[in-house]
Amino acid sequence: MQLHELVNTIGQDLQRRYKEKVHKLTLHGGFSCPNRDGTIGRGGCTFCNVASFADEQAQVKSIQAQLTDRAGEIRRANKYLAYFQAYTSTYAEVQVLKSMYEEALKAADIVGLCVGTRPDCVPDAVLELLSNYVEQGYEIWLELGLQTANNDTLKRINRGHDFECYARITQRARALGIKVCTHLIVGLPRETRDDNLETLRQVLAVGTDGIKLHGLHIVEGSTMAKAWRAGKLQAPELDEYVAIASEMIRMTPPEVVYHRVSSAARRPTLLAPLWCENRWLAMTEIGRSLNALGEQGSLIERPFVYTAPPLATP
Repeated sequence: MQLHELVNTIGQDLQRRYKEKVHKLTLHGGFSCPNRDGTIGRGGCTFCNVASFADEQAQVKSIQAQLTDRAGEIRRANKYLAYFQAYTSTYAEVQVLKSMYEEALKAADIVGLCVGTRPDCVPDAVLELLSNYVEQGYEIWLELGLQTANNDTLKRINRGHDFECYARITQRARALGIKVCTHLIVGLPRETRDDNLETLRQVLAVGTDGIKLHGLHIVEGSTMAKAWRAGKLQAPELDEYVAIASEMIRMTPPEVVYHRVSSAARRPTLLAPLWCENRWLAMTEIGRSLNALGEQGSLIERPFVYTAPPLATP
């Protein structure tokens, strides 16, 4: 069977509900990040160089111009989701966000938004804004960069928030009808297969509507690039990534939508692993693994129930 028959992908989920293909169009809103501008830290996350996955020149264009460019590149769909991808796409005054989001939504072929952000940059006013779009009938996905549920790892990669922050925002967003897609990285420094599986268990315990899996990329301009060049950091091998990602997919309930099961980057920004240059390679191998071992949901271990930590006593 093909991958989309083994995994509940965002493509098939949208096709089923909209009765036709719906594609994401990536946008650059010119946002910054509180972990880069000094608000909570400087230098960003240790793995980060947004040039590896975003068109830096796009930010000088209007939202409408970017949508036109992206739709022209795809040419395989009549409906689209406007995906605010680069940096932290809720990191601005609400009126600024409203203007940008609605510039995208007014396009006749846009059926909703995907908003990529950090768990610590989603105030109530932003949740209310996105909830209003849900009430208007738009498809709204809040894409939260968690990466791992391990708080020690979050500190090591200079993430600037903890898992409890992610859990609070996820539960509040979903209570308002906003779909949440959780971004996770396989291969972070000092993390093992067991850490990755425990992260998935914690994410499922909180509750999520979607998951996006990434293999760790070592990219030019990142803090990790220095450690990699010094021989202190290794990127995951293809077979290692495929084995862990496949197991995570098999542990995931069938109703959770996978927005991505692997990721790609380009040289010269990409330093390692070079198998990430071919976006189909890991997908093909994951498909083979799932054909051999079982489809999404075939390895559900137990019910997942999240218990929030007690509030600190003043």
